[in-house]
Amino acid sequence: MFQMPTVPPGNVQVEAVNSTTVRFTWSAPSPQFINGINQGYKLLAWELTRSNEVSVMTARPNFQDSVHVGHISGLKKYTEYYTSVLCFTTPGDGPRSPPQRTRTHEDTPGAVGHLSFTDILDTSLKVSWKEPQEKNGVLTGYRISWEEFNRTNTRVTHYLPNLTQEYKVTGLTALTTYTIQVAAMTAKGQGQLSASTISSGVPPELPGPPTNLAISNIGPRSVTIQFKPGYDGKTSISRWHVEAQIGIIGENEEWLVVHQLTNEPDARSLEVLDLNPYTFYRFRMRQVNIVGVSPPSQPSRKIETLQAAPDIAPANVTLRTASETSLWLRWVPLPEWEYNGNPDLVGYRVQYSKAGSKGGVLSHVIMDRLEREFTIEDLEEWMEYEVRVQAINGIGSGPWSQPVHGRTRESVPSSGPTNVSAFATTSSSILVRWGEVPETDRNGLILGYKVVYKEKDSDTAPNFWEVEGNTTHSVQLSTLGKYVLFEIQVLAFTRIGDGRSSSPSILERTLDDVPGPPVGILFPEVRTSSVRLIWQPPAQPNGIILAYQITYRRNSSSSSAATVDVLSPSARQYTASGLKPEAVYVYRLTAQTRKGWGEAAEALVVTTEKRARPQPTSRPVVPQEEVQARRVLLSWEPGSDGLSPVRYYTVQYRELPDSNWTVHSASVSHETNSYIVDRLKPFTSYQFRVKATNDIGDSEYSQESEAITTLQDAPDKPTQRSCLLHLTPPRPYLFGGRVRFRELHYDRIRSFTVRTVNSPSAKWADLADLSKHKRYEIRLSVYNAVGEGPSSSPQEVFVGEAVPTSPSQNVVIQSSTATQLDVTWDPPPLDTQNGDIQGYKIYFWEFQLQNETERLRTLFLPELGVKLKNLTGYTTYMISVAAFNAAGDGPRSLPTRGRTQQAAPSVPSFIHFSELTTTSVNVSWGEPKQANGIIEGYRLVYEPCTPVDGVSKIVTVDVKGSAPLWMKIKDLADGVTYNYRIRAKTLTYGPEVEANITTGPGEGAPGPPGEPFISRYGTALTLHWTSGDQGRAPITRYVIEARPSDEGLWDILIKDIPKEVTSYTLNLDMLREGVTYDFRVIAVNDYGYGSPSAPSPSISAQKVSPFYEEWWFLVVIALVGLIFILLLVFILVIRGQSKKYTKKTDSGNHSNCTALPLTHGEMVRLDEGRFPTLELNNRRLSVKNSFCRKNGIYTRSPPRPSPGSLHYSDEDVSTKYNDLIPAESSSLTEKPSEISDSQGSDSEYEMDQSRQKTHSFVNHYISDPTYYNSWRRQPKGVSRPPAYGYSQPEPLVEHESRQHPPPVPPLPPLLPPSAPSPQPQGQGQGTLFRSNGSRTPTPSLLSSDPPQPAQHPLPAPQQPGLCRSATYRGLLLFCLTHSSHSNNNKTLRTSL
Repeated sequence: MFQMPTVPPGNVQVEAVNSTTVRFTWSAPSPQFINGINQGYKLLAWELTRSNEVSVMTARPNFQDSVHVGHISGLKKYTEYYTSVLCFTTPGDGPRSPPQRTRTHEDTPGAVGHLSFTDILDTSLKVSWKEPQEKNGVLTGYRISWEEFNRTNTRVTHYLPNLTQEYKVTGLTALTTYTIQVAAMTAKGQGQLSASTISSGVPPELPGPPTNLAISNIGPRSVTIQFKPGYDGKTSISRWHVEAQIGIIGENEEWLVVHQLTNEPDARSLEVLDLNPYTFYRFRMRQVNIVGVSPPSQPSRKIETLQAAPDIAPANVTLRTASETSLWLRWVPLPEWEYNGNPDLVGYRVQYSKAGSKGGVLSHVIMDRLEREFTIEDLEEWMEYEVRVQAINGIGSGPWSQPVHGRTRESVPSSGPTNVSAFATTSSSILVRWGEVPETDRNGLILGYKVVYKEKDSDTAPNFWEVEGNTTHSVQLSTLGKYVLFEIQVLAFTRIGDGRSSSPSILERTLDDVPGPPVGILFPEVRTSSVRLIWQPPAQPNGIILAYQITYRRNSSSSSAATVDVLSPSARQYTASGLKPEAVYVYRLTAQTRKGWGEAAEALVVTTEKRARPQPTSRPVVPQEEVQARRVLLSWEPGSDGLSPVRYYTVQYRELPDSNWTVHSASVSHETNSYIVDRLKPFTSYQFRVKATNDIGDSEYSQESEAITTLQDAPDKPTQRSCLLHLTPPRPYLFGGRVRFRELHYDRIRSFTVRTVNSPSAKWADLADLSKHKRYEIRLSVYNAVGEGPSSSPQEVFVGEAVPTSPSQNVVIQSSTATQLDVTWDPPPLDTQNGDIQGYKIYFWEFQLQNETERLRTLFLPELGVKLKNLTGYTTYMISVAAFNAAGDGPRSLPTRGRTQQAAPSVPSFIHFSELTTTSVNVSWGEPKQANGIIEGYRLVYEPCTPVDGVSKIVTVDVKGSAPLWMKIKDLADGVTYNYRIRAKTLTYGPEVEANITTGPGEGAPGPPGEPFISRYGTALTLHWTSGDQGRAPITRYVIEARPSDEGLWDILIKDIPKEVTSYTLNLDMLREGVTYDFRVIAVNDYGYGSPSAPSPSISAQKVSPFYEEWWFLVVIALVGLIFILLLVFILVIRGQSKKYTKKTDSGNHSNCTALPLTHGEMVRLDEGRFPTLELNNRRLSVKNSFCRKNGIYTRSPPRPSPGSLHYSDEDVSTKYNDLIPAESSSLTEKPSEISDSQGSDSEYEMDQSRQKTHSFVNHYISDPTYYNSWRRQPKGVSRPPAYGYSQPEPLVEHESRQHPPPVPPLPPLLPPSAPSPQPQGQGQGTLFRSNGSRTPTPSLLSSDPPQPAQHPLPAPQQPGLCRSATYRGLLLFCLTHSSHSNNNKTLRTSL
């Protein structure tokens, strides 16, 4: 078995050859330390500060020369490196030689950085620059030159020191274009030039973007871009930038610089190289001058490069032993950008063959681009193989990986040793010899041999004789059965186990010897004088039985008196006669072979016929000192033999507490009283019993022994559970365990190292300080107080490969776009990586939908970030990261939450139409399945599919907010198909969902109902209609549509009217007041809305207001209020001017009248200006409502006297003032309510009982006959006033006389005499003056009669003119009286 070299190459010398190459010389290590076949050398070089970036060059071994030479090229110029050399074999690399430090040579420098111009004048400018990024040595200075554009003969050159990085150029010509060049210099010469053009006196500007990009010559890895340069900014273009979006998924993909072209200001096309095959690209360009970088050009069209074979081989190919016939191959799959073709056709080809063999190459194709392991089956055991892998796609195959070697696991030999022979040396021994196991069948290191032997045709298990080591090929088998034919085989074994035995078996018999004693002696027939004896051949005949010899005598006699008889070898019974009764005889039986007589078997017999079965033995006992872990010594005392000697004993045992009795032996010798019971379990309780057997039969079993517990013993083999050191102990009462392990080698077996675990409950053992990337064999054993048990089966483990035990750290999520999340993380802690991290698995899923949406992204490179693309917009994702190495996947990190940005929503989930009529439809839609953000609203667009009346109107409606999700469309034309399109909006609008619908009733829909007519009742309208054709299905309901007459857009007003109803009442509150409406009715069945009825007559929704809400009523109320206010003012004025007076009764002219004083509220006087003045006190009077007269209840107005000849003077008032009764002392009694309106007169009143005198304008005339006659028409020129009388019975009011009434306030002043007065119209009207002879009115006496239920009509006036005047004045008096007392519920009775 080979190993890696243990020493490095010697005499290593390193020197730089040029600026990029170093030369190595070394001598090979000693062959004894290479430990295998020298496969070559590796030359290593790495920068001082970048030890993880090692340049490796492989050199083949040179076995002829003692000094080896090699080179590493491609190094950086003028850079210090550490260098080293190592030797490697198939198992791996040996140690490195001590690092040596060296530096590559100098070279010319690269271009200077950031060439720029400032202070630009007509004749001078300043040039500045920075050091070259690639110095490639020690800078010695700079070279600057300038010349007029395309005129080299005008060049001026200056050399500057290495610390100068700016220079002022002078002596320029104004407005002239110059080319200025700057280059750095080292000892190796001038470096790359940096040049730019500029016009003197014209400051440069930022360039504009290129235009007119065109893509051509598209190949797998390159394209050509033609373009038109943009504005150069008044200076030359120093560099062209090509940017690209790679693997385009959305418009927001990142732009990356993929190509740069420098110092080509006149370029019009360029070739972009190093592209990825079978990849989408979109390009754009920028141009750069000394001022800066231009804005980007417009993007080109999207192109896809052609397919190509893979460029690289799978990385990190490792090969491990899987089993005795299989190897486990693992690799890192290709990244997606390395597929170079259709991903569905990407796979891997595995090629394997025996190491060192030139033929027998096998391969296997795996058509799974994500697969990273493969198990190579059906290999030979313990065989080394060479394996390599390549990637394939639909175009071809990529390069092969570096070959890796592996050996199948060691197994048991597949055949036995050759040339097996056996030779019997004695009667109990055989010498066995054998040869080597064929090399192809060894399957591992042969650790020894085992000779397997057993008696031929025996059912017993074979016996093994082990010979350790592979040097001895013979063994002497001893203690064999004599003259026994044995089957003999030989097998080889490895550390894994025993191989196959040699075949065929070798038969060999041991030599013969004297036989053993015959067995099974019984006396089936016993008489007083004879017995019959039977037996079986010896159990160990030890040869061919030639004869039997039987000897018998009385037990009390000497042996010389015995009878001897020789029998044939086939004899199995013998009868002896002539015996004495009731005597004991001893019989001896022996067999004879070629070697002589063998051991004799003795038996006693009693010549009697009284034999019986034996009695049970005594209770068996086990002395404690005879108790061992797996056996005990059982002893007993025999019972009576029943005059027939015991021939043998049977021993039984049972395991406590619940086991059944088991026979341990049924052939215990009758000559012994003890027996060793073996094959017991350690530390287990048992009971035993015994029975005896003689010629007659079996005795009863003895009593059971006491419970006996065996001792502890060393543990059994532990049970291996799963992995390296997890075990299940065989039994309790352990002290601990021991772990034996050793490193496995291909060529030898090393000794075990033992680790003790001193804990009986331990089930894990930790083995540290093992060598990395080595295979180990591990065996386990346990021990207790007695000793150590056997070791377990060996287990093999490869150290250095274990899954990471910690998750990735510090997972951070950044939202990049609506479909992309950028995820970064840190690797697991170094001490938990357990190997080299080969990649990471990124698990991501939508929040709370892990089972439905979880996806996996695998990175097969140890990168620490990934861009998760093609996600759902505005969605919360949970992301977890797990590292993996060659051993497997580590634990996941805790899920981290991140959310993508908002994006356009998906299409609305559905569009649905309902309530379709001839002119309207209800459109509803569903929310998008993927909102991708916050829904801000919806846009509904509808248009007729064909023009309507030559016009195709497109209507767009924006619905704000996320609800409602429906809209009523009412401005449709009958029988026209409309197209509806709806899309949702977040930050922008998403895709549309569209559908078509045709207005009007469908086939099978009901016909139109009859034309509706309307009846109106107050604030409600009732529509009446008649049913029409029900269509193909019964009518289910009716719908009422309404429209304002001036708009013409029908809309559903009432939806669900039962089918049995043909009228419907609706409240005017449902309509807009003052608007005229049309109504129509539509029937509905299962086929949809039917045709509408004809429109109803237009009707206004104006409500009929009650009279108190009419305008005229408000005007009347206002006027009445105004009159009341004026009247109140008038009364207050009159009250202030009135004074109290009394009238005395004129006994001469009125003998039949009783004079009563006028009250203040009843006095009426006519002033000198001929104006009637009414004075009323503010009494609580009750007057009938004026509507009684209006409604015809009182059809007769009392006649009023004509005041044409009446005249009052101030004296009448002043002389009687003191007789007035003040209003404050009067009270009125309410009229009884039982007097109906038909019984009362026009005006009634009741007087207070305390009033003794009253005065009224009417009583004044009635009490004076002169005034009564003055109502009559007088001849022309006669000044006697006419009189008119009117009397009416009044109720009697009791009153008390007052001798001294209280004083009253003075009356207000009268109207001035000069005030104009209107002249009354009508014939017979004179002036309103009284004659001097009638200056004092005479009041009439108050009647003492009780009130009458009926009125007494007055005679009609005789003069028409007087009647008209009286009527006018009476009406005036009535109105004034009514207005003053309309709020007092009293009855005023007036007598004129």
